[in-house]
Formats: sequence, structure tokens, C-alpha cells
Amino acid sequence: RLSCDTMGGTQSLALPLGKGPHQVGCTDVMVGHTQQGLFFRLFYPCLPRAGAQQPLWIPRREYCSGLGSVAQRAQRWLVPLISLILGSCRVPVSWNGPFKPCSSGYPLIIFSHGLGAFRTLYSSVCLELASWGFVVASLEHRDHSACTTYFCTAEAGREEWIPYQEVPQGQKEFYFRKQQIHQRAEECVRALRLFQDISSGKSVPNVLQQDFDLSVLQDSIDVTKAAAMGHSFGGVTAVLALVKEPSFRCAVALDAWMFPLENSLYPEVPRPVLFINTEQFQTPESVAKMKRLSSRNSQTKIITILGSVHQSHTDFTFLTGRLISRIFSIRGTLDPYKCLDITSRAALAFLQRHLNLEEDFSQWDELLEGIGDSLVPGAPFSRSHL
Repeated sequence: RLSCDTMGGTQSLALPLGKGPHQVGCTDVMVGHTQQGLFFRLFYPCLPRAGAQQPLWIPRREYCSGLGSVAQRAQRWLVPLISLILGSCRVPVSWNGPFKPCSSGYPLIIFSHGLGAFRTLYSSVCLELASWGFVVASLEHRDHSACTTYFCTAEAGREEWIPYQEVPQGQKEFYFRKQQIHQRAEECVRALRLFQDISSGKSVPNVLQQDFDLSVLQDSIDVTKAAAMGHSFGGVTAVLALVKEPSFRCAVALDAWMFPLENSLYPEVPRPVLFINTEQFQTPESVAKMKRLSSRNSQTKIITILGSVHQSHTDFTFLTGRLISRIFSIRGTLDPYKCLDITSRAALAFLQRHLNLEEDFSQWDELLEGIGDSLVPGAPFSRSHL
């Protein structure tokens, strides 16, 4: 935990612990030695372990440089600032902690990050869902939309880094992003199939050789209860994943950036979507696309969290002081802990309904209708300043 008097007010800067009944473990998984492989951080219910190590939130210094590149500010000062403020932050989970078996099988969530993000940037929401009994695979996409990422080649000890890429000059953004979103959705599908392979008893070697054997998951994940989830570019990726893979039974889209989804695909979305929007991001055009889906499926829901901004769904809202938050528009007027509560409880209620879970998450069903403090149904896009 960091105390941050110099950043505009004394406060504790740390990611919150999960509120569910399970302790949470995590590990990193890389499959394959090419760019066509998969890379994700896995969050899962775990058994207690004395002296458990907590992983760094920024796993490598290269991600600081990547964030600096995405921000397009003077990297000379931004990268050291990110490293200073966030470099020592840790995720409150048990690194490679002992997996907690579940004979009935945990439901599965494949999580897709936003533009310029990376696999650990949504640790708060991922570990919260894992604490309620989900296995969550937070992907790091290799379509040049991550701030940076890498894969390990077959040559021992060699890494190949994949940098963030802006829209090429002279190319229309829609066509560039459309290509990316299809790659991202296909990575979500491959991740689901990877867990199907594990569940069927196939050996899946982890290139990173972590102290965690993926075979322990074999009898403890119910791959028939799988959902796609994501933020921003990842939110619309989750929607497209429903089109590409019918085994995904629903999607949760956090402040989805609907721009890259082709109009021809809207009639093809077969499953319900929960759109959880922030107050200060969405546009009438984006909301109209969400309503196009909700008009076709009465189980698709749209709600908006008042007092929130686009970054309210990321870990940045917990890890930056008031001054930095103001400079980078990271935090809204709503308390970030309350925003996370609304987001996770609405998601849990929606997932229970559409994955047929035998839990008590239905106690939060009214959130799905936009009923609750700091919450409204639909999207009051007139408040948007985009």
C-alpha cells in the first residue's frame, strides 16, 4: 500500500481485496511460441497459504514504457512517473497459490482489455469475480492494441515484443480497428477452447513454466458456463465473441466502444449482453448501437453508473492520487469502491441468470434494471462530453 501525500491528499493507494467467500490466486499463462499463441493472467479461487507472495501490478518495466507510448506525452518524464507511482503496487492475490478444487465446476470468464491496456490493468474486477467463484482469464491481446506485449520464441530465453500501434497514416480507423477486433475475438475463442482442452484432459504446457500445473483445473471448470467480458475495445470484443463462438452464453461489456463492429453483425449476436456504461464516455451513436441489440433480445440490458468516467472500470482509479487522477481524467465523482461494487454485483446477477448458476447473486437483480443509488437504466448520453 502506498501513502501519497504529494499526489494531492493523503490516501492509501492499493487494489481492493475481493469481497466474495473465496481467497484468490493468480498465475500467468503463455501457450505457444508464436504470435498466434495465447497470453493471459488467470485469476481463480485458491486455498489459503501462509506467507503467500503478491505479484507486482506492472509485471515488467516494458509496460511502463508502453503506457507512456500510448499516452503520447513526453516519455522522458511520464515513464519514470508511472514507474515511481505504480511500480511497487501489488495485486492482493496469492501468486501461484494452490487451486481450490470444485466438483461442480467453476464458471469461466474470458476478459478482454481496452485499447492501450494490458492483462493486469483490470485486476480489481477480475479478482473480485474470482472471489465469488469464477475462473477468470484476462487476455493480453497481440493485435498491437495492448500498450505492449510479447511472446517467447522456441529459441531458449528469447522474447519478441509486440508494440502498440497507432492507426497507420492514410488508413481509415474503422477498417484498422475492424481487423483488430476480429483478431481479438478469435483470441477469446481460442482461450475458451484451451480451457475445453484442459477440461478434456489434454496436456497444455505453459511456456512461462510457472509453479502452477494447469492440469489441476481439469475437473473444476464447467466450460459449458462460459461468458465473455471486457472494457471499451474489450467490451465490443466480448460482443463479437458471441458471434464467433456460440459456446459463450452471454457477455458483459464495460463502457463498450461500439465503433469497430460492422453493421452486418448486429443481427448475428445470438446471446444477451449486459452493457454497464459510465456517465462521461458514451455517445448517442454508440448507445443507438447498443439499443439495436437490446431491441432484438429482451435479456440484453443497458445501465449507466452516474459519477463515473471511462477509466472508472480500470485499476488506475484505485492506484492514483487525486492530483494525478485529475490530470489524466482517471476518476469520476463517484467513490471508486462503490463503482466496483455496482459493476461486480450487476455482472454477478446477470451471469447467474444466463449461466444458470446456483448462487444468490439474484439478490442484485434490480441493478440490471438500473435501479439503485448512482445508477440509471439506459444511457443518459446527453451528459457525455465526447
